[in-house]
Amino acid sequence: MKILFSPSEGKTKLYDCGAVNKDSFFFPELYEKRIYAVNIYNDYIMKNRAEDIQYIFGIKDIDEIKQYQHNIFDEKTCSAIERYSGVSYSYLAYNSLDENAKEYILDNLIIFSNLFGPVLACNKLPYYKFKQGVKINNFSYEKYYKEHFSNALDKYLENEEIIDLRAGLYEKFYQIKKPYTTYKFIKGGKVVSHFSKAYRGILLKTMAECRAVSNNELLQNLPETLKIIDTIMKNNKEEIILEVMV
Repeated sequence: MKILFSPSEGKTKLYDCGAVNKDSFFFPELYEKRIYAVNIYNDYIMKNRAEDIQYIFGIKDIDEIKQYQHNIFDEKTCSAIERYSGVSYSYLAYNSLDENAKEYILDNLIIFSNLFGPVLACNKLPYYKFKQGVKINNFSYEKYYKEHFSNALDKYLENEEIIDLRAGLYEKFYQIKKPYTTYKFIKGGKVVSHFSKAYRGILLKTMAECRAVSNNELLQNLPETLKIIDTIMKNNKEEIILEVMV
């Protein structure tokens, strides 16, 4: 089973591996395609003034912007699962998991980086800042990665059950072409929006702790705070509706 996941705006400043290279990612045959996209970002932030690039970071403070104006290819890296630190990752609490659960995450999680494209949890990423959904000189990262990485992902996932826990934006990076499962969270009769990140993290943690090999196994181990209230089938997507009980 493979789980598709979003990145986060928040990131740690952890550095325990060397700079980005061909061994940093899966799909080594697509390394040059990946680096082409990252180079567009790197060239732009290196050649322009802070005032002219603040929109790609989503930051107004000029002094804060300057800390991200570095050559990304010179930066040391760490695993993607340890790089991201947003809400979903806080609720996953990767470093608190036992070794078996950590291994499960490293083996089964695909994160859709808005800069580096699809990466495994164990792949190596530098510290960076890039506001989601931003284009650079009309270059669309989601369209680029969808065009160049979809075939490889199709093949990688062809014999896998898939649970898609991505936010909507990251569906633009890759459209799943086989049956898969996704989740929606309801609380007090209303769809949970921003805090759904937390529940995605909780589901991922649950899968890791029970080392789920199927969606059914996840459902059998749901936390008491989440209750199945409906399942909707649409084309190749099974959407499971969970009620938040607290």
